[in-house]
Amino acid sequence: MDLDLLSGAALTGPALLGALALLALVDSTSFGTLLIPTWLLLAPGRLRPGRILIYLATVAGFYLVVGILLLTVAATAMPQLMTLAATPGFLWAQLIVGAALLIGSFFIGGNRKRSGPGRFARWRERAVTDVTDVADERGTLLPLMGLAVAAAAVEVASMLPYLVGIGLLSTSEFDAVTRFLVLAGYCIVMVLPALALLGLRLVATRAMERPLARLGAWMEKNAAETTGWIVGIIGFLLARAAAVELGLFQAIL
Repeated sequence: MDLDLLSGAALTGPALLGALALLALVDSTSFGTLLIPTWLLLAPGRLRPGRILIYLATVAGFYLVVGILLLTVAATAMPQLMTLAATPGFLWAQLIVGAALLIGSFFIGGNRKRSGPGRFARWRERAVTDVTDVADERGTLLPLMGLAVAAAAVEVASMLPYLVGIGLLSTSEFDAVTRFLVLAGYCIVMVLPALALLGLRLVATRAMERPLARLGAWMEKNAAETTGWIVGIIGFLLARAAAVELGLFQAIL
């Protein structure tokens, strides 16, 4: 791989910011940044928009913290990390992990017995609709924030646009403060589509009910299968990249 193609030094000013904005918009369509917020918006009853905002703020904050850590590591250990990632041992480990994910994806979902809305739908309704007891309200916020952190933590390693964006930012000519501000802007852009859906849900509740209900039914029916597809695609990409670097395709041909 030509590292110059992932170098922020090759992009400057508006071009770099435009590339980062595009990557952030791609990241905004992930499960944690869009599909889970959409699922939360499907809860019946009077919506508590503050709950959705807390979820999105937690997701954005998590990615901001991870980004700062990655930028710090990149500033001190990027050459060593790139050298390690190019070693045969690392590549073989990546190939094995990718193959395991690909094979395991066929067993995700499986045959499941459906028994109505279930506890997840009840939890969603409790988390984002009205509650009258203060203690109960506090009890719903921690699981909601935990869901946000869990979703972001599971996805962060597989969100290639985000990692590429960090790479661009780490090699840019921006100083530390500017990098932090740009990274914060990146994380905000990641949750903008979900914020737009929240706004539509608030101002056009009736008009949004049917399309959101259809989307929710599809998500509840296909969540496990979709997760399997994502795990399989990630595994394939990891295994393929390692195989290419190891020259396995050339050996076969």
